[in-house]
Amino acid sequence: MKRRDLPVIPLAPEPVRSDVDPDVAAVRLELEPVGPAQGPRVGLVTLGCDKNTVDSEHMMASLVGNGARVSSDVATSDVVVVNTCGFIEAAREQSIETILEACSLKDQGKVKAVVAVGCMVQRYKEELETEIPEVDLFLGLTELPRLVPELRGRGLLPPEAEAVPTMERPLRVLATETPHTSFLKISEGCDHSCAFCAIPLMRGLHRSTPVEELVREARALEAQGVKELNLVSQDSTWYGRDRRREASPALLPDLLRALLRDTDVPWYRLFYMYPSGITPEMVELLASEDRLLPYLDMPLQHGSDRILRAMRRPERRDTIREKARWLREAVPDLTLRTTVMVGFPGETEEDFREMVDLLEEIRFDRVGAFAYSLEEGTRAADMEGHLPRDVKEERLEALLDVQRGISLDRNLELVGTRTRALVDRVVEDDPEYGLQARTVGQALDVDGVTHLPAAPGVGPGELVEVEIVDALEYDLIGRVRR
Repeated sequence: MKRRDLPVIPLAPEPVRSDVDPDVAAVRLELEPVGPAQGPRVGLVTLGCDKNTVDSEHMMASLVGNGARVSSDVATSDVVVVNTCGFIEAAREQSIETILEACSLKDQGKVKAVVAVGCMVQRYKEELETEIPEVDLFLGLTELPRLVPELRGRGLLPPEAEAVPTMERPLRVLATETPHTSFLKISEGCDHSCAFCAIPLMRGLHRSTPVEELVREARALEAQGVKELNLVSQDSTWYGRDRRREASPALLPDLLRALLRDTDVPWYRLFYMYPSGITPEMVELLASEDRLLPYLDMPLQHGSDRILRAMRRPERRDTIREKARWLREAVPDLTLRTTVMVGFPGETEEDFREMVDLLEEIRFDRVGAFAYSLEEGTRAADMEGHLPRDVKEERLEALLDVQRGISLDRNLELVGTRTRALVDRVVEDDPEYGLQARTVGQALDVDGVTHLPAAPGVGPGELVEVEIVDALEYDLIGRVRR
């Protein structure tokens, strides 16, 4: 059963690995049951990006605090909650399929209610309510605070009097296979008006979370064993600028200093740092603070000034070059990551070549790439010069071929060096490499990993020193050094 008449929501600029097809970026969280042993069972499925992961973890904490037992096992649940993704077409389709699977369980009498929340619901709630009336409750992003009251009103959560005392409720329920790594969403929404992007239509304009709330959340995550916090938003450099009318608004460097001062989390990693927003103060801070990893995700989207202008991006080639130079001069061991798009309307072969030339010039360590796809409601949807799919796919593969060579060269430069690594998992069925870890230059899911031989007493969540002994296009081979 498929509902193909719902709006098609195509590709958007979420970071993806260079060797991963962005059309299958949606993922499910794996979570063992958490909460009161006798509470109603709520199965939560999260689709999409790391910001959705954070939203789900807050939802699960709220549900646990109100007497529920949460997990990702929908088949044994009383209530199924699907946190939808609305950024890419494949994720939209997977969201619909997941909702319909849950509705099928409800039809069979295996679950009592189905709830759909999140980005896709925020933008297409009326259409979804019409097309999938089997769903008991649709809540967009701005309506998430209603989840607990709505479930309680339907008799699907215990009475309020039986809720866990507020002081004892968790802020987040960690829901990844690597609970020593987590995300800190520092703001919501976006003020930029990129021609290809519908994020402001789903998540609204930029709103910074107050510093004290983020510090409290980071400390709570640290108490749960988190060793690595990835700071995420739509544009992290924009943090605090929505409060610039205040006497002394806290900007991103102020937030980072507060996190470093008031927590002992050993690794902080920065994502979604627009080049135009990277300041000398930010670069100096990154260079001077050991717990701020020498790693930066700096999305470009393109390398042609003509296309950047058409995209309504805030930077140009000279700015990109300047910021890359600043960063590498200040932080010589920096790992620099970016994301680019091929096939934007009107992109010529010359524009594409300019982008490839810029990537070859700057030599980013990691590049995530994807093909443009029309998204209704955006400026780009009405532009002339939309390219055929085969042209976009050909250019995407050509760009990735170039980047594979650059990535291998950059990895080979690391052979013989020593660095810190965070062990993610034990690999039981590999007699040669029994540990999988990530160095300071490898972010969870979007970059490669480091394969290590098993080492006595070393397990997931431990920080170790490793020597790099070999390199592949995306992964590294190393050994633990005491």
